[in-house]
Amino acid sequence: MKRVLILASYADSLLNFRGALIQSAILAGAEVHVAAPGLTCCSKITKELECKGVVVHDVIMRRAGLNPIFDIVTFFSIFIMLRAVKPNVMLSYTVKPVIYGGIAAWFARVQCRFSLITGLGYAFTGNASGKRKFLKRVVRLLYRFSLARSHGVFFQNPDDEALFRGLDILPGIVPSFVVNGSGVDTSEYRPAPFPSRTSFLLIARLLGDKGVREYVQAAESVKLKYPKVSFGLVGWIDENPDAIGKAELDSWVKAGTIDFLGKLADVKPAITNSSVYVLPSYREGTPRTVLEAMAMGRPVITTDAPGCRETLVDGYNGFLVPVKDVNGLVAAILRFIESPEIISVMGGRSRTIAENKYDVNKVNSFMLNKMGIQ
Repeated sequence: MKRVLILASYADSLLNFRGALIQSAILAGAEVHVAAPGLTCCSKITKELECKGVVVHDVIMRRAGLNPIFDIVTFFSIFIMLRAVKPNVMLSYTVKPVIYGGIAAWFARVQCRFSLITGLGYAFTGNASGKRKFLKRVVRLLYRFSLARSHGVFFQNPDDEALFRGLDILPGIVPSFVVNGSGVDTSEYRPAPFPSRTSFLLIARLLGDKGVREYVQAAESVKLKYPKVSFGLVGWIDENPDAIGKAELDSWVKAGTIDFLGKLADVKPAITNSSVYVLPSYREGTPRTVLEAMAMGRPVITTDAPGCRETLVDGYNGFLVPVKDVNGLVAAILRFIESPEIISVMGGRSRTIAENKYDVNKVNSFMLNKMGIQ
């Protein structure tokens, strides 16, 4: 029996984003371990994982920020855990698990080490100046050192793979694979009837790089002409340096620009109450929320950016707009408001794409095969 360890930076993501992968690994006969910071405090998550037969481990890690002393502590926390677990295969995802987990796994002599690049994050997006420029250089060097010791790297879109290759962050000797995001369970996320009134929805961490401000500005503009159209926002304030502040969020809510629903454990009701899903992100791996909305039969408006553009065919199941282009976003929104008959047509096409391209079972089978688990 192979012993598999999955390392994350956020405990919730182990169920929300890797739950199906974990289950597939168990069904393939693997002994599955997971590790993330704060797992011992997340009794509900820990209990759900243990009920599946998963062994959980806590590690010391801060998701954001670059503090050399604390990151050294993170490295040793992971290294000690790996020496105790002795996995045959390890999969890390998001920045710090990939970097510090990958290096620790090499020192701990884990036989098969894999990384999943789910997006580039704060250090790669936006203008590179000042602190962000320095952070970008450091992260690139750390990425290269870690990935050079990997047995395979999964990317969620071809642009990220090409960027890592072009910048020599990923050495040529290390194999890489492009997968269709994290996939979506099309049996869980099923088509739902549309609401009686046209409405739009964005689900995201409240970060500038997610295009939240552009979404709000577009909503302000559209509401001048169509005041009854609603714009939902699901998410939470993140510890990321690019996070939207509470005062700014409160001002949007007070003005009536958006309907803020907070952080939801289950986003299906919010998607059901929407007509069109919107994600004006600057860059993604492959946005899971877009896949969920597509699986539920919603057309999509998103940016012509890496990770986003792959999810739709412009004019077929939604519309692509340039990054940071509020006017383009407004124009796309107005097309749905003024031609509501296209909503159901494009929504049906989204569902078909989700079934054919993004089904979670297909994505997981490919990954497990490449890692030698299935």
